[in-house]
Amino acid sequence: MNVQIVAKSKPYKEKLGYRIGLDFRKNKGLYLMILPVLVFYALFHYTPIMGILIAFKDYVPKKGIIGSNWVGFRHFYDLFTSSYFWQVLRNTLWISTNNLIWGFPAPIIFALLINEIVSVKCKRAVQTITYLPHFISLVVICGLIKNFVGTDGLINNMFFGEGSRNMLENKNMFVPIYVISSIWTEVGWGSIMYLAALAGIDTQLYEAATIDGAGKWRQTLHVTLPGIVPTIVLLFILRLGSMLNVGYEKIILLYNPLIYDKSDVISTFVYRRGIQEASWSYSTAVGLFNSVISFILIYCSNTASKKITTTSLW
Repeated sequence: MNVQIVAKSKPYKEKLGYRIGLDFRKNKGLYLMILPVLVFYALFHYTPIMGILIAFKDYVPKKGIIGSNWVGFRHFYDLFTSSYFWQVLRNTLWISTNNLIWGFPAPIIFALLINEIVSVKCKRAVQTITYLPHFISLVVICGLIKNFVGTDGLINNMFFGEGSRNMLENKNMFVPIYVISSIWTEVGWGSIMYLAALAGIDTQLYEAATIDGAGKWRQTLHVTLPGIVPTIVLLFILRLGSMLNVGYEKIILLYNPLIYDKSDVISTFVYRRGIQEASWSYSTAVGLFNSVISFILIYCSNTASKKITTTSLW
């Protein structure tokens, strides 16, 4: 019996290898195009995984990862017993939750509004104007925000009068400024995916809804939104998975020591401990904790989506 299985499996393997070789010769141009992407992910995404060991060692650059002393979970113990880390985690969740509540629906609503514009020229003009902030350097964006909300800034004077205190020195104003500016810069770019999904909806469904007496609002509820639900669900799962990954660049450019207790997040905390204070092992432990929680979030949200809507990433 075993001899027969081996005899049958050998030609199959040879046939499989022949098919792979034939496919490579036939599509070698496509394989060469994807090669830089594979090299990029191998060098910058998979090879650095070995650096996780730093979280379990007292890392000294001179000794290297292998030569540094093994300390086990000491850095994780210091992390979980630190009151400041829990404050940073709370700030991260608070900013991410607000950004999710207000920022996630914004591109959907914006795409629905653009979809209702009849004039092609007007639609293109609106899209171009709203896409522009996404391509402007983040340093320039943060510079504009500082000018707008500064002591003599336009927005500050408009809402609080001339000579008012800088809004970025008010800890209660940081999250609204961060969320609103994020919506401003990303709402146009984020609507592209939803506009593509809207373009794929069968126009006959709208015609049938019109014949049945449905107005624009009912067409939106019963035709448009169900047509883009798979796209919404997939992007929502990805958004949940990155809730703890609040971008440090923008926060570093906006915050100051007066509002650390409300604006300091995990990524900025890792930046200060790892780069400025050279606590390599401790910052790696924080980053590893962040990655594990992000994986759990995306896995749970994907599982829930699969059971509720039958739409999932895998």
